[in-house]
Amino acid sequence: MMKLLLSCLLIGLFQFSFAQGWVTSGGKSMSMANASVCNNDVWGFHNNPGALGDVEKISVGISYENRFLLRELQSQGIAMAIPLKIGVISFGGQLYGYNQFRSYKAGLGYSLKLADKFYAGVQLNYQGLRLAQNYGSVNSMTAEVGVYGKVTDNWKVGIAIFNLGRSKLSDFQDDRFSTIMRIGTSYTFSEKVMLSAEFEKDLDNPIRFRTGLEYQVIENFFVRGGFATGPVELTLGFGYQFKEIQLSLGSAYHQVLGWSPHFSFVFQSK
Repeated sequence: MMKLLLSCLLIGLFQFSFAQGWVTSGGKSMSMANASVCNNDVWGFHNNPGALGDVEKISVGISYENRFLLRELQSQGIAMAIPLKIGVISFGGQLYGYNQFRSYKAGLGYSLKLADKFYAGVQLNYQGLRLAQNYGSVNSMTAEVGVYGKVTDNWKVGIAIFNLGRSKLSDFQDDRFSTIMRIGTSYTFSEKVMLSAEFEKDLDNPIRFRTGLEYQVIENFFVRGGFATGPVELTLGFGYQFKEIQLSLGSAYHQVLGWSPHFSFVFQSK
């Protein structure tokens, strides 16, 4: 009985802290309050498939987050991007939760350059939820699309839509994976300072605003921070790049539920 009550509580926290089906990934993104729709790195697999079209090196990343310091709310993500002669193919997956309540996603995407400084991507995911205590699991396919453009060398814009087809979780009360639309921009003021901002709209929830700042303190060492509304979250993190390896770590602070530490590791080919 206690396990069932705990599972119900965690489902509520999952829906409160994340949209159903979309879970954030990547230390840089999370340290900047997930204002990530314009980040052209391997984590575009989870944040904006359109931005992956601008990836020029084979990249592999792993990501971890512990929401509110609860072992039942752990998230692990992986992503890989492989540039081809035409376009970029991507793979990835994610696990969230624990053995009594688990959400999962595995997907395949393709992104390419459509015009000078304009990119687009599509992605198809196998996605599901599993509950213990004989409640079983439900699986479905979700689709993502994204576009990404460079207005100038310093100014970028991006749009991403998750669960374009409104995939169902169950027929009960027409329960579905969340459909999320995100639009954002980023501007690089100098070699050291980059600011990003975006609006996120879940069809079932109010609009959220996110903004993040990255500052290069010294060569290869970055400090990042961010702010998000509805609910209010503050984030802070650090990043270091050593040749082909990028390390990021940080934490988010929720005004009610507390701290959520995270880190990620990315390897890029030469």
